[in-house]
Amino acid sequence: MNASLVHELTGAGNLYKTTSGGLGIQSLQGETSDGTLFSSVFNSVVDGVRTTNAYLSDAENQEILFALGQTDSTHDLTVALSKAQTALQYTVAVRDKLLEAYKELMQMQV
Repeated sequence: MNASLVHELTGAGNLYKTTSGGLGIQSLQGETSDGTLFSSVFNSVVDGVRTTNAYLSDAENQEILFALGQTDSTHDLTVALSKAQTALQYTVAVRDKLLEAYKELMQMQV
């Protein structure tokens, strides 16, 4: 994975040598990857999953209301289903990229 892609996806800045000899990432705000960068990326992923779950729940609720005849609005149902489908596709794409990156890291020789 190249450094510009890491910068684009995470907002990270430059790579630097740590005192232990490893590589770290310095963010644009000057913070190191001691957990701050990871925790912010992790929190944004968790928020994305929660949002996806909310869209899926809303779509299911709209389907139930429509099936029970409590609403006649096919527009609301279609919008809720489209939002849920798009959010789920995005979440699956992010998961696939994370798994691909993990597999690439596991194949690296130390």
